Amino acid sequence: MKQIWILLLAVTSPLYMCAEDTIPTTVRANLLNEMPGVEVLQDSSISILLDAAMKGKYELVEMDGYRVQIYSSNQQQTAKSEALDLESKLKEQLSQTVYVQYLPPFWKVRLGDFRTYEEAKEYKKLFVQQFPEMMGDTYIVRDKIQVLQ
Repeated sequence: MKQIWILLLAVTSPLYMCAEDTIPTTVRANLLNEMPGVEVLQDSSISILLDAAMKGKYELVEMDGYRVQIYSSNQQQTAKSEALDLESKLKEQLSQTVYVQYLPPFWKVRLGDFRTYEEAKEYKKLFVQQFPEMMGDTYIVRDKIQVLQ
């Protein structure tokens, strides 16, 4: 009898783990918040973005913030192609948006949209760990950033 129960559990466990989760995220969050002893900690912007996405009402807003600059050159013969090559190389490897900007006479490559200096500093640290050869060219700059609201 014991062997039958073990066999039954072995057969049904993978089916349970692969079952589709049909509870919407907001409902699940509300259920968790109503459970005694369970506290959900999340940034307030997550709730705002989820609500906006569900309503289909969100827009990109430009504001002051920070980016991590990883390249800058004014060599007109090569700067543009180097910046674009770097963008295409990094675009698929990074979680942050890669921006190529021409601010005469410099071509620049910058990463991310960070609201605070601390966020940019943390990302810079992670980036340098992943690409140590770029440490000397990497620093944090103030820039206009794009955020969803």
